[in-house]
Amino acid sequence: MAPVKNGRYLFKEVPTGFPEPGKTMDYDESETIDPDTVPLNGGFLVKVLVLSIDPYLRGKMRDPSIKSYSAPFLVGEPFYNYGVGVVVRSENSSVKPGDHLYGVFKFQHYVIEQEPSKFKVIENKEGLPWSVYVGVCGMPGETADYAWKEFSRAKKGETVFVTAGAGPVGATVIQLAKSQGLKVIASAGSDDKVAFMSEIGADVAFNYKTVDTRKILEKEGPIDIYWDNVGGETLEAAIDYAARHARFIECGMISQYNTTSPYPVKNLLQIVGKELSINGFIVGTLRPKYEAEFYATFPARVARGEIRYKEDRVRGLERAGEAIVAVQSGGNFGKSVLILADE
Repeated sequence: MAPVKNGRYLFKEVPTGFPEPGKTMDYDESETIDPDTVPLNGGFLVKVLVLSIDPYLRGKMRDPSIKSYSAPFLVGEPFYNYGVGVVVRSENSSVKPGDHLYGVFKFQHYVIEQEPSKFKVIENKEGLPWSVYVGVCGMPGETADYAWKEFSRAKKGETVFVTAGAGPVGATVIQLAKSQGLKVIASAGSDDKVAFMSEIGADVAFNYKTVDTRKILEKEGPIDIYWDNVGGETLEAAIDYAARHARFIECGMISQYNTTSPYPVKNLLQIVGKELSINGFIVGTLRPKYEAEFYATFPARVARGEIRYKEDRVRGLERAGEAIVAVQSGGNFGKSVLILADE
């Protein structure tokens, strides 16, 4: 095979507010690769098929001097995130050509890797689309499943409030809660997302942009469990309408990711008076405890239709920035997946 362009999506500068394609980030085709002859040095060559676009990527677009749980992107280097790729060539006996790998990949068409332990070989006995493994059968599904098991202490008949309920994490939480007999209140930012939440089982689904969250919680609460994907004013409202001993599962706070003026939650003293449990978490910390069971059972549940999902597919690595901005602004509908190749 003659050399081909090995396009990359690069981080260009630290943004203030929302990231901007062409400024914060941009597509680059300056590198080429010959998949047949490129030296592997004992490693393996992977063709990246699909990449995940997630809210937490915004937190990595920061000055390296700012410490966080996740390393920052480096200016001039490719973005990276969870993805699925297929092995093209291998000099490592642990993986073979044709294997499909799930793990963290750079945002480029071909990558050479050296450590098979960083990846999971996906058998995909269920014949699911590969994109599902960066969504409901990947990190977002893990996030919902692990934290729900670890922190919800859910009981039949309780009430849970799920924010960003049409996203991959929130939608999975809705279905897990309904499978255990809970009443589910769920919010999202458009009417089509509200319809989807109702379709997957939410008892009370509403558009927070057109309906007052506090009025909904006053009528349908108190809430025993709060799954937080948004933070800010909604977190404040959830505290006000929480039952005594309610459990708050702090998964994300996307309303605060792109602002220079974070919302000051003003009722934190109620955490004491209501004896609330507040649990923040990182999915990787919970993974060793729950991963084996998840991959043994979850893909089959998805294949049987027990857990439903929706994808927002963007085709082409050059459109990565478009997908990133859509996720940050709520413009996507379903799990945002970036399709680089079909196989």
